[in-house]
Amino acid sequence: MPKHVSLISFLVVCSLWSLPRAAQAQALIPHTLQLDAAKLEKQGLSLAQEAAQLGQFQQFELALPRARLASQLAPQNDRVWFLLGGLHLQTKDFDGATAALKKAQSLNPKNPDVLFALGSANFQQQKYQAAADNYKEGLKLKPDNAEGLFDLGNAYYMLGRLPEAIAQYNKSFSQDKKFWPAINNIGLINYEQGDVEGAIKQWRTSVSIDKQAAEPLLALAVALYTKGDRQQGLTMGEAAIRIDQRYADLDFLKENLWGKRLLSDAKTFLELPPIQAALQQQENSPAPR
Repeated sequence: MPKHVSLISFLVVCSLWSLPRAAQAQALIPHTLQLDAAKLEKQGLSLAQEAAQLGQFQQFELALPRARLASQLAPQNDRVWFLLGGLHLQTKDFDGATAALKKAQSLNPKNPDVLFALGSANFQQQKYQAAADNYKEGLKLKPDNAEGLFDLGNAYYMLGRLPEAIAQYNKSFSQDKKFWPAINNIGLINYEQGDVEGAIKQWRTSVSIDKQAAEPLLALAVALYTKGDRQQGLTMGEAAIRIDQRYADLDFLKENLWGKRLLSDAKTFLELPPIQAALQQQENSPAPR
């Protein structure tokens, strides 16, 4: 039995309880339940709004039931299905995400965000060619989307099509000069190809755009330390950990597309006593109010 019953089903069940008992030889008079479709859709959109707000605070267990019910009350609204797909995507339910997003696409084929979200679902399942196809279709509808260009670059990166990846990253950055992740990922490719100076240049640019960006700061620290500039590397590494200690986790770095060479150098760097001390200090510090 489904965990959540639709409002329509619930109203039908309730109406049956209100029917009078018929005499044994009497014909049952048909009872028609009048449902206001517009009112139900309005209730569905209200639920979708609640689900979106809960999703913003990562309260997915509360958001998903509301979004599912909203999709039943407003089944022709592509935004509701898109919201449901996005919530499934956040909880790593890729089958649920794909089904909801494809429904949204069938209702509104001209929404590029749906295609970008489908690309994300495929990318996270390591279906990189399918992801690239989704991103390219989305970019046909919205060619100047910096994040879409960046995501296509990531798909090409994972497919080993590095020149094409760099081209997409450059296009992404040309659309948004504050979008440092595109420059950061060019640095990742440079480093794996042995172009350490090129990587350092990209990461310096990324840090200059956003001084609170922990990833390029840590990458820069690792590169400088490995190159021989140890004191500056340690100082930057400690600063990066203070900003976001997740970057001290090699698995997290791998999820962020750090390559084998950079991961190997990062492992050595993160095991250094000053970095371990900084990490310990960060873990023991009280959480901000």
